[in-house]
Amino acid sequence: MRIDTTRDVFRLAQAFTISRGSRTEAHVITVKVTDGAHAGYGESVPYARYDETLDSVTAEIEALPETVTRAALYDLLPAGAARNAVDCALWDLECKRAGKRAWDLAGLPTPGPEITAYTLSLDTPKAMQAQAAQNAHRPLLKIKLGTPDDMPRLEAVRSGAPNAQIIVDANEGWSAEVYADLAPHLVRLGVQMVEQPLPAGEDDALAGIERPVPVCADESCHDRASLPGLKGKYDLINIKVDKTGGLTEALALRDAARAEGYGIMVGCMVGSSLAMAPATLVAQGAAVVDLDGPLLLAEDRTAPLVYDTAGVHPPTTELWG
Repeated sequence: MRIDTTRDVFRLAQAFTISRGSRTEAHVITVKVTDGAHAGYGESVPYARYDETLDSVTAEIEALPETVTRAALYDLLPAGAARNAVDCALWDLECKRAGKRAWDLAGLPTPGPEITAYTLSLDTPKAMQAQAAQNAHRPLLKIKLGTPDDMPRLEAVRSGAPNAQIIVDANEGWSAEVYADLAPHLVRLGVQMVEQPLPAGEDDALAGIERPVPVCADESCHDRASLPGLKGKYDLINIKVDKTGGLTEALALRDAARAEGYGIMVGCMVGSSLAMAPATLVAQGAAVVDLDGPLLLAEDRTAPLVYDTAGVHPPTTELWG
């Protein structure tokens, strides 16, 4: 078996900004696994927040033995972007070999479309109000916050999209005191959930305060090993295949988290439809789905995912799985 990596760049439809910075392109790693007769594909997005780069992820993948299997992969690579791309490519390869869909191989029901959030880029309140008005037809909007001017931005978005549901992502930018101060206003403005308000590793304070708006773990939750450290602090967890290191662990994390009473959010990095495709399986029945990466792009893969009023649809065989 042969494992090949390429680096692909997708232009964004517009500059995308969060509290950590801005970007105009999505840089991804594409993995192709071939056995001579079939080829499987996977995509991952190296994330600097987790000390990942295009070079480091490529090096991890290229060091794998060509005999690697999905079962062996979990002893060879840690959770993260490198393992994700290979795991998802191996899933795709297994589907091609068996002539079956990924959900059939996983023993899951046939998936359907799921309503996804649409993320508004961090900007001035006036600009964010305009973004919200432009996207007010969408049922669920996500706002990137985590700055001293969060309330004017949130008020502006609610003004621009009075009927949309809203979730916010503080990107580790708040303290427990800030969350407590903002919570009544979040309730007043109809915010459904707050994602990662405190820095990972500094979130113990969440266990000692009331959470009138549910709190979701993102940077604090990577795989099943993360779950013991979340007890009493979070109401939901955000599962991203780039964090779990692949679809295999993402499905296992979803089941384990549900068994412990957590609500499920399924999120993404900014990548193409190939990166989102495996996550559509994990997203089935999730409380919150945030698989809007392709909606932020100016260009996408061949046979991209379909997004319509019903939500994001599962991939066709031409794309993945």
